[in-house]
Amino acid sequence: MDTLDKLDKLILSKLQETGRATFDQIAEMVNLSPSAVLRRVKRLESDGVIDRYVALLKPEALGLGLMAHIHVRLEKSTENHQRSPRDLFRASVQTWPEVVECDALSGEMDYFMRVIVRDMSAYSHFVMETLLKHPSVQDCRTSFVLDRVKATTALPL
Repeated sequence: MDTLDKLDKLILSKLQETGRATFDQIAEMVNLSPSAVLRRVKRLESDGVIDRYVALLKPEALGLGLMAHIHVRLEKSTENHQRSPRDLFRASVQTWPEVVECDALSGEMDYFMRVIVRDMSAYSHFVMETLLKHPSVQDCRTSFVLDRVKATTALPL
């Protein structure tokens, strides 16, 4: 972040607001030439500041009406000593489409997952048939989202 100047941050802010804006449009917004914006964006991409471009979808519009936050505690050891419970769990999470976010935690629980599913039946199926059957999972605790107060992908610059 120290190597980013004011214009880089402004370009990044505009891209976070409207990722489909053309370089000409962004150039107008930040008072640079389109070629200068293009050079800066290419540098930000190659430096790994810009990770990727995506379309953000509304879960409700796709029939995905239930969001749950699940705290997961893993077993501390496993009978299969080839891979640790943590490694097994991390690999499995990558294959579960219901999990849209998973973070390792400090404290009592080991992981936090944000899960989006169709309804309570789909949630129950995921927890009972996938999560709790995983050999590394010892326990989980769920909170259901009642109302999204704020949802953004924009980072504070």
